[in-house]
Amino acid sequence: TWHLKKIPQVVSERTFSLDSPKFEAKPKLELKSVCGIECQKRLPMPSLSDVKDLLAYETMFENGTRTLTEVNVLGLVLDPAANTTTERPLRKKRQIYGTDSRFSIYDKRFMTNFPFNTAVKISTGCSGILISPKHVLTAAHCLHNGKDYVKGSKRLRVGLMKTKSRGEGRRRKAGRKQDTSDGMPSFQWTRVKSTHIPKGWFKGVSEDIALDYDYAVLELKRPHKRKYMELGVSPAVKMMPGSMIHFSGFDNDRSGQLVYRFCSIAEESSDLFYQYCDAESGSTGSGVYLRLKEPNKKKWKRKIIAVYSGHQWVDVNGAQQDYNVAVRITPLKYAQICFWIHGNEQDCTRG
Repeated sequence: TWHLKKIPQVVSERTFSLDSPKFEAKPKLELKSVCGIECQKRLPMPSLSDVKDLLAYETMFENGTRTLTEVNVLGLVLDPAANTTTERPLRKKRQIYGTDSRFSIYDKRFMTNFPFNTAVKISTGCSGILISPKHVLTAAHCLHNGKDYVKGSKRLRVGLMKTKSRGEGRRRKAGRKQDTSDGMPSFQWTRVKSTHIPKGWFKGVSEDIALDYDYAVLELKRPHKRKYMELGVSPAVKMMPGSMIHFSGFDNDRSGQLVYRFCSIAEESSDLFYQYCDAESGSTGSGVYLRLKEPNKKKWKRKIIAVYSGHQWVDVNGAQQDYNVAVRITPLKYAQICFWIHGNEQDCTRG
């Protein structure tokens, strides 16, 4: 069951103008040497001042200007057991773990319907997920390498799936090459009006600590009319049916295909899920979701509880261990992302 949680409030305090970025960074598909499970256990508990600094955020607009917004956090209860993890057997494998268990979705009846229709493609090469009529959730490193925005992010676009109807190719000009076939998705590309990235992402990359803030929200220039997926606060692994998570994205090794996968979580910390869902680059930024029952109702509901960050090497028991990692939506991150969507904290009191 989805459990309603009291959410702290993230409120904006001051906004400053910043210099325009250079947009010269090269995208990093794999981030190495990060603070892992053991390292996170040793991290000190963040103070309220630390939390406010990490949740301050940068907004970049389509004309290349950007701002920094300082925030205050109201109603925050700090958890003294925040960085504990579950103890599970260690496995040393690769980005595809054993048998490739990914499913390519070919049938347009599935592709254009919920939940698969919520998956989107980001023009910098990542995936994302629709979280409102005009907002998309993705990974921060799809847009920013920690020091500068990546090439191509100034004219950022989001591709929403559509399927070609039969005969569409015949209506095109003769001789023009077709890039997709019947039953394969093509994309309706929409410009991005603005992007929000938490300041914790810049700190995380520059100081080589956890990837806890590898998430970003894009505001589309025009709203879409598709069904989107709501945010949810990430429950502990023991509260999930079979500890199973799901996500869909556009893996680079399966060009032009929407790829779905599900798997169980191997480890968890307060901010990250460590799992063995088979994935390749291109699916980074996908929304990880669960299907649980609504409180006091018989209906089941899917909600996004994490953002897939990609393949990472992390420290476990003094050794380098590889996982596919997702950034959990904690109550604090829920409050921040919800504030970005609605523009006020009053709509974000229950997660």
